[in-house]
Amino acid sequence: MLVITRKTDESIVVADSIEITVLEVSKDRVKIGIHAPKDVKIVRHELIAARDANVEASMTVSENALKALLNITEKKGND
Repeated sequence: MLVITRKTDESIVVADSIEITVLEVSKDRVKIGIHAPKDVKIVRHELIAARDANVEASMTVSENALKALLNITEKKGND
């Protein structure tokens, strides 16, 4: 990991097309701005972690639980 220091309104450039600027520094937060091409996906890390946890949890559902859910869904469709 590269660690650098920047002051407010200072930037770094990544891969010649992504500019990250420090907009504001407060007691326990740093506000940054990111200029990047539209095809570059920018996602907060905690959202990726939550997505991965959901995918993992969905893969551990037992076959019996899936069958029970299917039965409930089929019964509601017949009402």
